[in-house]
Amino acid sequence: MKVLFAEDDSTSRAILTAMLRKWQLDPIVAEDGMAALELMQQEDAPLLAILDWGLPGLSGVEICRRIRRQKNYNPPYIILLTVKNDKNHVVAGLDAGADDYISKPYDQAELYARIQVGLRQVGQQSKLLATQRALSYDAMHDALTGALNRRAILDALEKELIRSGRRASAVSIAMIDIDHFKRINDNYGHQTGDDILQKLVETVQSGLRGYDLIGRYGGEEFLIIAPESSGTGKEGLYDRLRRRIAATNFVSRCGKKITLSVSIGVTGVTREATVDDMLSNADKALYQAKRSGRDCVVYATP
Repeated sequence: MKVLFAEDDSTSRAILTAMLRKWQLDPIVAEDGMAALELMQQEDAPLLAILDWGLPGLSGVEICRRIRRQKNYNPPYIILLTVKNDKNHVVAGLDAGADDYISKPYDQAELYARIQVGLRQVGQQSKLLATQRALSYDAMHDALTGALNRRAILDALEKELIRSGRRASAVSIAMIDIDHFKRINDNYGHQTGDDILQKLVETVQSGLRGYDLIGRYGGEEFLIIAPESSGTGKEGLYDRLRRRIAATNFVSRCGKKITLSVSIGVTGVTREATVDDMLSNADKALYQAKRSGRDCVVYATP
């Protein structure tokens, strides 16, 4: 694990660097306060830092203050090294945001023990964040396909409409429905049906831009949000998706090739359009696509 060590004295740097390596840690060394602060602000910054109080340019305690003022969901564990071991200085360091301190000259065994405390804290914090991310992902995504779930895709549409209204930019949505999906379940089983849904989402995502979104609206119906799209046939986005799906090899659990087609209803944003307005227009266009023989894209008239 990487550990930031900031110390301006070359002899102290060499000694502690050797100790950290002996303890199977990866020391990242800084010689002054500004260099230490820059390292701690990087994306892959070490999660444990050992800072000397008396660093040139920016003291260790001032680094603590600046780091703690920043919004950080995974803040570093900071140990201050200081010759100022009276209570007032200790309190000042902890108030500034240090998690621990050790007086210089320090005992190696004590420093090792305090570093282990910090590593345990960092490990527990990382596990907690990973759990929170997993829960957040599960709350927003469909468990089967990995697409956004209904609530998340509708929330995203509402936010996109607000952004579109503020910037006077275009946005379109599309309802995608798998043609004759019940036949697939009846003929090949629901497990194959689940495989088809997963493969469909992968196929659609591979044809979308990085900022487009897909969500499972319900059953075999999916909703796409395409910012900066007017929702007309001239763009070709949705026709390309339909052709991409038709050209994809879908296979049943028993190895039989399945030909898949989809019907797509598209609408673009209109002035003062609401989420309900857009969903209604896209749904009507989808219904028209079904009535027109399926395997086609119908664009709603504003």
